[in-house]
Amino acid sequence: MGGLRVILAALAWLSLSFQATAEPSDRDRIAEKIIAPMSLGERISEDGVYELLNSGGQHSGYVFETEPLAPLPGFSGAPINVLVVLDLEGRFISVRLLDHNEPIFVSGLGQAPFHAFFEQYEGHSISESLVVGTPYGGGGAGGSLVYLDGVTKATASVRIAHESVLAATLQVAREKMQGISAGPPAHPDPDYSEDLDWQALVDEGLVGHLRVSNAEIDDRFAGTVWADDDPDATDYPEETYLDLWVVDLGPPSVARAVLDGDTFADLRRFMEISQTDEPILVVETARHGLVSEDFVRNTSPDWISAEQGGLPVALRDADLYVGLAEDVPEELKDGRALILRTDRRLGFDPASEWTLSVQAVREHGMFQPEIGSAELSLTHATPERFFTRPGQVERLPQWLEAIYNRQGDLIILGAMLGVMLSALLFGQARLAGLSAFTPIRLGVLAAVLGFIGWWGQGQLSIVTPLATLQSTLAGGSFNFLLYDPFSLAIWGATILGFVLWGRGLFCGWLCPFGAMQEFAHHLGRLLRIPQIEMPARWDARLKWLKYVVLAALVAVTLWLPQHMDKAAEVEPFKTAITTFFLREWYYAAYAIFWLLLGMMLFKGFCRYVCPLGALMAIGGALRLRRWIPRRVECGSPCQLCRVECQYGAIEKSGKIDYAECFQCLDCVSIHDDETRCVPLVLKGRAEKRRPRVTGHPNTVPAE
Repeated sequence: MGGLRVILAALAWLSLSFQATAEPSDRDRIAEKIIAPMSLGERISEDGVYELLNSGGQHSGYVFETEPLAPLPGFSGAPINVLVVLDLEGRFISVRLLDHNEPIFVSGLGQAPFHAFFEQYEGHSISESLVVGTPYGGGGAGGSLVYLDGVTKATASVRIAHESVLAATLQVAREKMQGISAGPPAHPDPDYSEDLDWQALVDEGLVGHLRVSNAEIDDRFAGTVWADDDPDATDYPEETYLDLWVVDLGPPSVARAVLDGDTFADLRRFMEISQTDEPILVVETARHGLVSEDFVRNTSPDWISAEQGGLPVALRDADLYVGLAEDVPEELKDGRALILRTDRRLGFDPASEWTLSVQAVREHGMFQPEIGSAELSLTHATPERFFTRPGQVERLPQWLEAIYNRQGDLIILGAMLGVMLSALLFGQARLAGLSAFTPIRLGVLAAVLGFIGWWGQGQLSIVTPLATLQSTLAGGSFNFLLYDPFSLAIWGATILGFVLWGRGLFCGWLCPFGAMQEFAHHLGRLLRIPQIEMPARWDARLKWLKYVVLAALVAVTLWLPQHMDKAAEVEPFKTAITTFFLREWYYAAYAIFWLLLGMMLFKGFCRYVCPLGALMAIGGALRLRRWIPRRVECGSPCQLCRVECQYGAIEKSGKIDYAECFQCLDCVSIHDDETRCVPLVLKGRAEKRRPRVTGHPNTVPAE
């Protein structure tokens, strides 16, 4: 939480005016997408909800976009806008993608898989528990979940799109299909306190309990092919089949009475981070259990579902260890427990009655068994006194939603940047002087490539400053920068690096594609591939090429902005990092070309072509100090650092060209090495030859 607060504080000042909610599309755009004989009726909501009319002109459903109702930021930072057509019984007639900016689909996998994903909703009902994924291990049959196939390499984008569809659809269903406008859901009152223990919870009905015997479950399957498929139930009819306990842990007084100290503290931290989730404890002490063997933590439970007011309540494992309070009965402590969570923003009201259902599953047959299930349900509600209801539901700003969505990544990134900046600022010489410096540097670059690049999608691109330039000229907003807090944090570190080191921090330590090029170089050396040594004259000329490329991109931005996306493909970053080479062959071939060339020519793209590197070099003019130590002998007579510098960033005079310095620290390691630095070597030899004088000053040392 500490790292998250720092990032929040650093970004908050940028977001004071960011409270944007999307405007609905114009009527004509929506109407043309309604398939005959259906037609678009009157607009009945400021959020752009329309009536759906049948061929006779009668009201038969609702039409709406997801972005005005549920503007959840996508993986790109911008919301994914989907058109939903719903009938009066809550079945999806059509779900179609309208607008998005998800990079994996914009230029990578292509649009077809994303459109195909939304086709799966047709025919399903909002009363079903729809989740993205597949039954783990091929199992899950007979469970309460309905699986929608995701898209490989686009898990985050697809899941966010699914949440947008559900959030918008459930909002329309609650407001329009039940005849009333649903008020804001209750949420735990942090100021309400009550001294409770386990027995008090049971006496006041704060604990829900459902017991089902073997005989009762046999009755549920009587007359079916599964009637004799549970011998234990038949042989021991009076024994317990399901012993289910349910407690809403949202109210602090209730949670404190149920959980031990460590679990209560973990839950409080969880709720501080995930402020819209309602945590629910479920415990089962008999033989049925809570989930199947194929269940994976932090996913939706396959045997458990919930509903409220006829609409589904999405449940997900909170992935928290469960320890119960001392006075909780031992049978519960020995049972199987989960803390589930559901998002109150989707309409769940913990102070109103809701129903938790557990599927009892039986299999008939051996090789291709038939699956049958029976639903065992428990209705529960927690008294209103533990909750408060805001007068108005206030949506979190999208920038804050984006931060919460990536809070774990941001905390890790903050720690990573903190350690890196501290080491380079205060321990640069010691770091460079380590015998294991090269393995350490390669380890850092591996983390940058894996975590910042492929996992975090934090590869900075020239597209961002060019888009900022476009917005400046058009007098637009810069709010789009806040949609991706992960990259914004890297931009912040990079700009700080301009002042401290110049371009070197990003180009040498934080660029994922630069890390790939450096690994390509080491691989080339390992394979003994002949290296291209660029003559100094051509090296100096080619370094100007990146400024030409940058100027050309600025020109395209100013006069041909519609072609900016294509022009920016001069960067292979999207191909190699964002889409992991899953693009058209020519984009992949272009990126691979630079990596293969990097095996022979040290970081050729970075040194000669990269427009972002050119911008970084210009930004490096903010540098306030000469951070690379020099001696009077550097350049005359000593040329060792210049010869060893693979970037050609040291002039014959010994002066450092900081616009071309990538902060590899090779020259720093030489500067303090008495066995490599020529002035230090000569000084050491001179001291060895100098006679040591002892005793009287005129005494000649004995041989």
